[in-house]
Amino acid sequence: MSAMNSFQVWIRPLGNTCRVRVDGVRNALWLLGRLGHLFVFKTAEPMNEEVDSSCCTFRVEYGSRISRGGLERLLGGIPEVVLMTDPA
Repeated sequence: MSAMNSFQVWIRPLGNTCRVRVDGVRNALWLLGRLGHLFVFKTAEPMNEEVDSSCCTFRVEYGSRISRGGLERLLGGIPEVVLMTDPA
C-alpha cells in the first residue's frame, strides 16, 4: 500500500461541536476511519459534500472522549493532515 498524500483539513469550533472540512471525499472517508480507530467516534454527523467544491464536511461533538484541544492535537498529529483554521 502506498503512502497517502497530505491533504488540508480546516476546523471551526461551534460551541460543543467542531466542524471539520476536508479537501477531497476520499480523504474525508479515510480521516473518518482513522478518527474512528483513535477514539470512540459515535457523535459525528453524516458527511456532506460541498457543491462546487472538492471538500466534504462533518461535525464532531466534544465530550468525555474528546475535547476541543484534544481533537486539534489528534488531527495535528496525523502526518497526512495539514491542519488549517477556518477563516472568520
